[in-house]
Amino acid sequence: MARIELTEIQKSWGAVQGVRDVNIDIADEEFIVFLGPSGCGKTTTMRMIAGLEDPSEGRIVMDGEVMNDIDARDRDVAMVFQGYALYPNMTIYENIRFPLRMRGVPRDQHDAKVRRAAEFVELTDYLDRKPGALSGGQRQRAALARAIVRQPQVFLMDEPLSNLDAKLRQAMRVQIKHIQRELKITTVYVTHDQIEAMTLADRIVIMENGAIQQIGTPDQIYNDPANTFVASFIGSPPMNLIEGKLENGAFRAPGIEVANLPTRHSGAVTLGIRPEDCTVAGGSPHLSGTVYGVEPTGDLTYLTVKAGEKLIEVKASREYRASMNKPETVTFDLSRLYLFDTTTGQRLS
Repeated sequence: MARIELTEIQKSWGAVQGVRDVNIDIADEEFIVFLGPSGCGKTTTMRMIAGLEDPSEGRIVMDGEVMNDIDARDRDVAMVFQGYALYPNMTIYENIRFPLRMRGVPRDQHDAKVRRAAEFVELTDYLDRKPGALSGGQRQRAALARAIVRQPQVFLMDEPLSNLDAKLRQAMRVQIKHIQRELKITTVYVTHDQIEAMTLADRIVIMENGAIQQIGTPDQIYNDPANTFVASFIGSPPMNLIEGKLENGAFRAPGIEVANLPTRHSGAVTLGIRPEDCTVAGGSPHLSGTVYGVEPTGDLTYLTVKAGEKLIEVKASREYRASMNKPETVTFDLSRLYLFDTTTGQRLS
């Protein structure tokens, strides 16, 4: 399919800089996800790959060919949008077939290609219906089939599941990943949903304020965050970030003390610990506070403990119950602690 190289990509509108210093090499057949909050530059970056936006600086290369001056229609990419973008007056069959007509594919090939694309997304029984007669999930599958039928070099997907409910999103995630693996098409996917990113991606590109914060596999991003932004953006609930002071290998903050840390750093630092790496009432507790909230979910219980003015999230057992303001202690898994520079947010070695 296609390898994509972005080199020193910048995008500005006057004094407003939307994307800055983006450098990334996307491998052939890779599924890469751009993840970040609204306005971070992820969609703008994807639109520059598509040719819908021109970079202010830098180069976009696909399979060795510079794309900067190539029109969007000539880049052999297919896009799937959040809003389906189906023609309401056409049947699903004609919607899927439309790209073949536009690209001058011989008519005698249309039926086989349309039906094969429909089979991939399990829509063969709905080809004679119009979009208004389909559910949101079915319409999104139709939009996906329309992209598949072209057999492009690259799939570009801009938050395609945002309009679906939680159950449909989960089902569509499985379907999209399966289709991408079957077709082996390089895929660039944009989302603000960290669950989508973690479950779909070969690699995740986390962006904030137009710049890349970290690139890595889901495991690398989760287990080895580069800074507090990445640490707080990935995880549900996100990592607890506790500002305090480090002296002689001991971290202290109101209600929290962790001794014998293997570090030579000192001064103001931010300690990070994920909720699943905290144990309620374990031996040698590191946190003493009061119960602020208890949320049973069936398979586990989310516990919020207040230490000083800080709220700490803990994943407790499904059986855990406690009344509000009850004194509680928490032990941290010391092998899973993170230290960050409080001023810059960068991870400390």
